[in-house]
Amino acid sequence: MRHATTAVLSLAFLFAVGACTEQAAKPTPADPLATPLGLANAKLVENADNALSLAKFELGKQLFFDPRLSGTGTMACAACHLPEKAFTDGNAMSKKDDGSMNTRNSPTMHNVGYLDRLYWDGRAKSLEGNVLAAWKAQIGGKPEEASKRLAVVKWYVGAFQAAFGAAPSEDTIVKALASFLRGLRSGDSAFDRWQAGDEKAVSDAAKQGYALFAGKAGCIVCHTPPLFTNKLFHNVGIGMKAEKPDVGAAGEKAFNDPAKTGQFKTPTLRDVAKTGPYFHDGSVAALRDAVKLMSSGGIDNPNKDPLLLDRGLSDAEIDQVVAFLETLSGNVAWTPPTVPK
Repeated sequence: MRHATTAVLSLAFLFAVGACTEQAAKPTPADPLATPLGLANAKLVENADNALSLAKFELGKQLFFDPRLSGTGTMACAACHLPEKAFTDGNAMSKKDDGSMNTRNSPTMHNVGYLDRLYWDGRAKSLEGNVLAAWKAQIGGKPEEASKRLAVVKWYVGAFQAAFGAAPSEDTIVKALASFLRGLRSGDSAFDRWQAGDEKAVSDAAKQGYALFAGKAGCIVCHTPPLFTNKLFHNVGIGMKAEKPDVGAAGEKAFNDPAKTGQFKTPTLRDVAKTGPYFHDGSVAALRDAVKLMSSGGIDNPNKDPLLLDRGLSDAEIDQVVAFLETLSGNVAWTPPTVPK
């Protein structure tokens, strides 16, 4: 688990090319914006100024893999968010376009369209705001220069016109990238198929693990289905013993609230088997070790969340919880697009 513990809940949602409906559908190659199995009860955070469309999604997908957006012209957004790793990079910290290191772990981009606060500390209040900040800070993007690079590529000229009726610009690039991320959803996992009635979709160990997850282990209090996050912030003690601890959500750019010292966003557990190393600082390499740390009550510090308790799980029970978590990997086949010339 990347952070705190979890809670079960069901809401209702489906999105298809910019409009909400009342039915969920499994995604198909012809309909990449259809809501996958398991997420029908999650509500997408929409932007009235950037209604989702297939044209924006496809343009944003192309831009996400294009190094032209970076300051050096050599680093794409996908450098830190690899499809095969559920859009993380497998590193504790990611290197920036200028060669310096980030100070926090790259989280999964799956299902970020359902979140109302972005970044580990929640400082971004919209997906568009998150995209613009990360574009500039992580890959050194200079919007005016990047727009000029794209404007001389025939494919992009047509794609931007189709999506926005406009040329590449800071505004249209950000909106396209946000549209891609808003449509980047992971569901249809073995767990979802089990919940839909397929008893053979998961093992007995995984079923026992889910019972522990929802009961004795208490994970469900913070990692609430269907997204397996409550979207809130908790101090679980990670990094608090450092000489200069990361204050997380207490920071001036986030909530600017000392009471939130050491609090970080509860990460989704969907695809968690693919997204190690874990926690905001990437300090725990193995999923089992992360589960053991959390089920033991986290790390003591003056601001630790009272929800963090030693649940007294045996080694066998920890293995069962891990078996359950491994069933949360989505059934999404991904082939990165070819960068247009």
